[in-house]
Amino acid sequence: KNLFLSGLTAMEKKLAEYKCNTNEAIQLKLVRFPEDLEDENTTFNPEYSHQVFGDDEVAFGYKGLKILLYYIAGNLSTLFRIEYTSKVNEKFDCVEADDVESKIREIIPPGFCTNTDDFVSLLEKEVNFKPFGMLLHTYSIHNEEAGEDITYQIYKADMTCPGFRDYHERLQTFLMWFIETASFIDVDDERWNYFLVFEKYNKDGATLFATVGYMTVYNYYVYPDKTRPRVSQMLILPPFQGEGHGAQLLETVHRYYMSSPTVLDITAEDPSENYVKLRDFVLVKLCQDLLCFSPVKLMQGFSQEMVTEAQQKLKINKQHTRRVYEILRLRATNMGDAEQSRSYRLDVKRRLIGPYKKKQRELAKMRRCLRPEEMTNQLNQIDLNLQREQLEESFQQLVSDYRRVLERLAQA
Repeated sequence: KNLFLSGLTAMEKKLAEYKCNTNEAIQLKLVRFPEDLEDENTTFNPEYSHQVFGDDEVAFGYKGLKILLYYIAGNLSTLFRIEYTSKVNEKFDCVEADDVESKIREIIPPGFCTNTDDFVSLLEKEVNFKPFGMLLHTYSIHNEEAGEDITYQIYKADMTCPGFRDYHERLQTFLMWFIETASFIDVDDERWNYFLVFEKYNKDGATLFATVGYMTVYNYYVYPDKTRPRVSQMLILPPFQGEGHGAQLLETVHRYYMSSPTVLDITAEDPSENYVKLRDFVLVKLCQDLLCFSPVKLMQGFSQEMVTEAQQKLKINKQHTRRVYEILRLRATNMGDAEQSRSYRLDVKRRLIGPYKKKQRELAKMRRCLRPEEMTNQLNQIDLNLQREQLEESFQQLVSDYRRVLERLAQA
């Protein structure tokens, strides 16, 4: 028996060596120059691979597994190769290695290169790649490393742009690696709008374009003759993150819809924490100069005037306008003054307590139809002290988020 067990653990140990973390194994690159292929500094890895490789994010059956997914910087033509130092063998090890290739093929469109030479020859044609659609906005950011200003452009595209459909198929593969709950959209639905960010760069005296990131927005119909655009997915590719492109993109999208009389306001689908921080910054930046947000009016409390003006002029919905108001009021409030800070705290907590109040109302309803002993059980779940603590915690967290937005605003 013991022999069997020790044999098993030796086997287990051996097999454990053939497990690879897929977030490390997958190596992504955006290639501009042939030398980028050899340069480790241009490589980046996924944040997530669970949608392709399961919750453990593990590929079994290989040692030293590398899954190379290299993209040409602009049009995203793809090189896909798998490398490893050794692989389990069904004959000897009685187990089969995961079919990594078919898992990747499920998410990347066909027509990719499998060898470097083909990929490099495609790189030479990159000079012909131009952004899709209509130019909405140009901006530049000073790059310390390059010691110069780099120019970026934002375009609005749709499926009628020649070549865009295939390009979008390649672009959306990045969602799987960087958005936790990513899904591919139905591109045949014409209500999708696509907003793309490109960097202009020079190569041998020519101007080329590199893909930086993008956003998809769905136009919901609102009776009788309006639409309500909803931000669905937004991704700035990792080499460009932290440079302010997300804010530029979101502000450009707002400005694009602001000019349309049929748009009611803009919403977002299941936003991440990072997206909410970004949106807070952009919306506060847009709103701070509206008359309804003057310090005097902020101190008088949240008003219908704010809701109306933010919606009509900037296409911001009521819920987001309320956050903008709280952030701007924090800026106008002297938190060192006991009266002012108390007034601010009560104002925000009154909004935060909304869901609790709703729960109390539901309890009151239950009280009318439950037996007393069932009732005490329900009541124990909502302890008032706990509620106060949670409220205070939510408030403190919110204020620190708001302060971060104001700091960023002060630097903008």
